[in-house]
Amino acid sequence: MGEVSRGARALVVCPDIRGRHHDLDAEARLEEACGLALAIGIVVAEGFVLPVRDVKPGTLFGSGQVDSILTKCELEQAELVVIDGALSPIQQRNLEDKLKRKVIDRTGLILEIFGERAATAEGRLQVELAHLDYQQSRLVRSWTHLERQRGGFGFLGGPGETQIEADRRMIRQRMSRLRKELESVRRTRALHRDRRGRAPWPVIALVGYTNAGKSTLFNKLTGSDVMAEDLLFATLDPTMRAISLPGVEKAILSDTVGFISDLPTQLVAAFRATLEEVTGADLILHVRDIANPSSAAQKTQVLEVLADLGVTENDSGEGGIPIMEVWNKVDLLPPDDAAELRAVAEGDPMVQAISAVTGEGVDDLLTRLGEILTAGARVHELVIPASAGRRIAWLHAHGEVLSEVDAGNGPQGPLRRLTVRLNPKEFGQFETL
Repeated sequence: MGEVSRGARALVVCPDIRGRHHDLDAEARLEEACGLALAIGIVVAEGFVLPVRDVKPGTLFGSGQVDSILTKCELEQAELVVIDGALSPIQQRNLEDKLKRKVIDRTGLILEIFGERAATAEGRLQVELAHLDYQQSRLVRSWTHLERQRGGFGFLGGPGETQIEADRRMIRQRMSRLRKELESVRRTRALHRDRRGRAPWPVIALVGYTNAGKSTLFNKLTGSDVMAEDLLFATLDPTMRAISLPGVEKAILSDTVGFISDLPTQLVAAFRATLEEVTGADLILHVRDIANPSSAAQKTQVLEVLADLGVTENDSGEGGIPIMEVWNKVDLLPPDDAAELRAVAEGDPMVQAISAVTGEGVDDLLTRLGEILTAGARVHELVIPASAGRRIAWLHAHGEVLSEVDAGNGPQGPLRRLTVRLNPKEFGQFETL
């Protein structure tokens, strides 16, 4: 990819189009756009909101606004213009012609970040596929030799095909290969997820708006060193680690990619694939940056994506996945506001106020997680042949064995009677042994 050079000075423009609804207000969207630019190493010379009354098909902005952007570029010595919105290929080309500078829209910017951050094979495949999809419609920008003909060879001769047609064909072929590779990777991961599903350990998935502090909390709980910086999309690929909780010998904690508003359509598939891990979780921890003024709007964005994945808010009924909210960054709030939020959180068993940086509330969070995961546990009395050492060992490893005594002899020899506390998932797994 590499369309954007690190260290480039940029003007960030957030178009506020009349009549178009957003969960975040224009200033919050501008702040997010500047954060995205910083995440890819761009120097933000200036950022501003530009009201758009009527969208111009050729340039998005009116001619006076385009002149104003050009003047600001020259004043700020900006070599790049970031438009926080989707530009059509024609709009992008026309703006570049008029501004005499590289212009990149929100989709292109996020693709750059994803391309830099993807660490796994699947992440890289998804990003390349999304980038090719994006580039397909923008080949008109990439080539100056569009009318150059490439003749046939041998006796076929003929005028050949224009370079742009050849490039489009190569992109389509590459995309087809990538989709096949991705399908293979997905099947492998589905097998791994199925294997984990049969494993005895509950899975806790961390989700949240990008920059909410998920990776910092993940590191706090697991002692890992996953990248955790004050950057949007600091982590992209899902990461898993084992943790122990009160009453739960072992649980798997999964850190997922941060959510973001108005995710470009080319990246929805990549995003969804990364988040598939969430659908197999026993508990979802929704980490919120409670000190952010847009926290409520960010919550809406997260819940919408979860709903698209088939997960509904606080659905702790049969077949649903309970969602616990973690109100992070309480240390950044004024003392009175923080005290008020802590009081609200204490009154709701599915909310915990914490600071992942200072560690405040983290021990209480662990205790609460253990309580939620063991809430459905029941005591079972089981009589098992003493020779079934594997099944008895499994019960000791994954349940809470309250007692174990001899139970006489059966057709297969000596028997053991075990009184064990197991949750429904563990009991189901035991029965399949």
